[in-house]
Amino acid sequence: MSRFAGTLTTVNRLGELERAIMDVLWDTDTSLTVREVSARLTERNLAHTTVMTVLDRLAKKGFARRERDGRAWRYCPAATRETYVTELMLTALDQTGDRTAALTRFAQSVSGVEAEVLRDALEVIEGSGEGDDGI
Repeated sequence: MSRFAGTLTTVNRLGELERAIMDVLWDTDTSLTVREVSARLTERNLAHTTVMTVLDRLAKKGFARRERDGRAWRYCPAATRETYVTELMLTALDQTGDRTAALTRFAQSVSGVEAEVLRDALEVIEGSGEGDDGI
């Protein structure tokens, strides 16, 4: 399976075990079998069937992609961790009645380094013409 940014059509918060399993998938460049995922969950003593069930649910929810490899399934993320977090942030922003106030409060809450990253990102967007009305 190839690795790409991807998109998530609906974003829900991942449960603790789902997040741990997605972290395993996000931290590797190759697709993994259930057994390989289980082996990387070193701080947990989970049954093989539990990991298999969670991976199956993640695939059905659209967080993971899977492909057959003989009798086994191999799993990889459907989108990057950054895409997932971005969609969470946008979903949270959609839930506010005042997007400007929420964005302002967010900007006041980040560190100086993070604020600089935001400034740089906005400069890149403005320089590329994204968001321009063409006027």
